[in-house]
Amino acid sequence: MSGRDTFLPRFAAAAAIGGLLVWTARANFDPYILSIIQFAGLNVILAVSLNITNGFVGLFSLGHPAFMTVGGYVTAILVMPSARKGLMLPDLPAFLVSQEWPFLPALLMGGLAATVVAVVVGFPVLRLRGHYLAVATLGLIFIVQSFAVNLRGITRGALGLSGLPAHTTLWWVFGFMLVTIYVCWQLKHSSLGRTMLAIRENELAAACLGVKVARTRILAFALGAFFAGVAGGLWAHLVTLISPSSFSFLLAFQLVVMIVIGGSGSITGVALVAAGLTILTEMLRPIEEAADLFGASQIIVAVGVILVLIYRPSGLFGTVEPDFFAWIRRPFARSKTPAGSTG
Repeated sequence: MSGRDTFLPRFAAAAAIGGLLVWTARANFDPYILSIIQFAGLNVILAVSLNITNGFVGLFSLGHPAFMTVGGYVTAILVMPSARKGLMLPDLPAFLVSQEWPFLPALLMGGLAATVVAVVVGFPVLRLRGHYLAVATLGLIFIVQSFAVNLRGITRGALGLSGLPAHTTLWWVFGFMLVTIYVCWQLKHSSLGRTMLAIRENELAAACLGVKVARTRILAFALGAFFAGVAGGLWAHLVTLISPSSFSFLLAFQLVVMIVIGGSGSITGVALVAAGLTILTEMLRPIEEAADLFGASQIIVAVGVILVLIYRPSGLFGTVEPDFFAWIRRPFARSKTPAGSTG
């Protein structure tokens, strides 16, 4: 059976186990530990969705923080009570002032707004290659931040939007993390995903075979931007604040590190590394403060990246999706083997 054929039972088993762990965590952990787990889940969403562009298509994009900013602001404005919007955001259009959306539709609209920005920007930007594309998408972060600073009547400028309702819970993060992994897995094992991988391996050969390279790149860029916009809305309503500096270019580099270590093209590897690095960084923070060794976690991550690039240039998992549930199915597979057969 192919990876796609066996994915649904494996995904259902992982989702059930994850749901049980979420319920256990909410019942036993304090808010600080829960916040760390939620940030780990958000980083999984971001890294896995960025892997669509950087891993599947082979582009080097650093634009996720820009899409998070767009999605975060749109979600926050739509969810904010109308009375507050009228006082805090005087230049907001009247039809938006009267809107007060539930959290889920606002999140989806934030993701769609980020998608629109990605499509508009993608046409000129995705003509670039390599480090030129990286610089262009890095510039997109500063452009979006500049708009957020200068549109004071809509975004409150550098002050940002504070006092947002704390709608984001562990269940919200877990749910969207499952959706992100499911969509990306189905994409990778579809004909469109194979087209993206073909572009990554040899763009000229793919174009000669009739692949619409530009259209496929924009589609990958836009899909990653959607999940980044949703993650931005979840992030804003987790910390109950969003400002132009909430999502900086440092976050973009952290996400790229997660992909490099996990393996460009490996959804499982990127997800595991994203969660592991987030938890490791938070665990080292008290040690850094106690020993006065600020920045030790960044040094450890940097050394890890160097070692991976030397000994595993394709990442820990490469493009492989390991099957962690094979040990469960193995006894059943053996029992179905006909008597006297070999293998």
